[in-house]
Amino acid sequence: MKAILRRQIDRDRWLAWGGFAAALLLAPAVFSQGASLSILSQMGTAMVFALSYNMLLGQGGMLSFGHAVYSGLGAYVAIHALNLAGAGALPLPVSLVPLAGGLGGMFFGIVFGYISTRKAGTGFAMITLGMVELVFASALMFPAFFGGEGGVSGNRVIGEPFLGISFGPQIEVYYLIAAWLFACTAAMYAFTRTPLGRILNAVRDNPERAEFIGYDPRHVRYLTLVISAFFAGVSGGLAALNFEIVSAENVSVARSAGVLLTSFIGGIGYFFGPALGAIAGVLLTVVLSAYTSAWQLYLGAVFVLMVMAAPGGLAGMAMDLPRFVRLVRRNGLAASSRLLSASAALAATALLALAGSVLLIEMLYRRSLESAHGSAISLFGVSVDTARPLSWLLAVLLLAAAIAAFRRLRPGFVRCWQALNADGVAGEREEQHDHRSREHAYAPAQERQGPV
Repeated sequence: MKAILRRQIDRDRWLAWGGFAAALLLAPAVFSQGASLSILSQMGTAMVFALSYNMLLGQGGMLSFGHAVYSGLGAYVAIHALNLAGAGALPLPVSLVPLAGGLGGMFFGIVFGYISTRKAGTGFAMITLGMVELVFASALMFPAFFGGEGGVSGNRVIGEPFLGISFGPQIEVYYLIAAWLFACTAAMYAFTRTPLGRILNAVRDNPERAEFIGYDPRHVRYLTLVISAFFAGVSGGLAALNFEIVSAENVSVARSAGVLLTSFIGGIGYFFGPALGAIAGVLLTVVLSAYTSAWQLYLGAVFVLMVMAAPGGLAGMAMDLPRFVRLVRRNGLAASSRLLSASAALAATALLALAGSVLLIEMLYRRSLESAHGSAISLFGVSVDTARPLSWLLAVLLLAAAIAAFRRLRPGFVRCWQALNADGVAGEREEQHDHRSREHAYAPAQERQGPV
């Protein structure tokens, strides 16, 4: 039985990694435009950055406010290495420039991590916050390395093309980022299966007990931060190749806060959670910012809602979906119809609340910050005049109706879910009991009778 379960786990794991590789390979075929390829490249870079951050937060319980230090400084090292390679002073191919960024991030992780990991918990968080402010100020004080306010720029098209690849077209840059993303993701996942990754979880949960069995929690945190800084530096090197410029914004506290938000949105309790959060973060910052000036408000609202309503993040919601499907399948569609109808009603209420909230926010932004552009806005294909009281009344009524409907429908949904979940748990227990009975029936006679 254990062998069958092991084979099933291995099969699911191969399917997951195969699907991940296929998605990376086929994404440009679905999103083939230049802007789409640029967004996909940013997503790949952000995913590496978020996964490296989750090595500290999700796996080690180390809340860092300064993880952009290692990504940004790695980006600076990578852009300088790219310029040296272009000048012929460094024999480094463009495809290995992210490795230079990773080594740069690791170096600064060795230096800064020795100080920051001397404390844990709140002390560690405050030290990292001070470090990111220190590095950001240094970026404007030492222009020889940081380039001042203008930053450091480079050109990724250097030397003769190798097999026709010059890294000039965006599609070639995307596949380079995708290759590094897959390799770094596999390496970070392998880290979770190592003894260091396992003891890191123990240090996160109970550092006193880990120290009692012979492990130094500070040493474990320090090694983890150095490894995490390497992958953060790789993400910085990929960003340097993608944008061909590195500025002080790469080492700012805003960038550190951004990866914190996206990691929580994705779900820090799951390995792939921060990667999902990085995708959502890029969509909110890059795509949404092209349509509205209030994109930061929406990002903050999504973060608050996820923390309050879905602490497991997007990954937790995705993991609950198969369980929901199993419960519906086990109880039958007729028994689950009430839950499905309640879910549909709540979804309609959420859409109504979203429409009212977006309408109210966009009208407030137009009246307060963009009044010079006139009072009329186009939203959902409808022209709305913010100077008319009727428009404000409509937005308030939509939001109030959604809140009232949610308060009325939520208890019924909770009762249906609890009833269905109780029936499902009972069914699972019966299945487990029947399975153990069949195993006992087919077991050898001497195993059933026990030792003589």
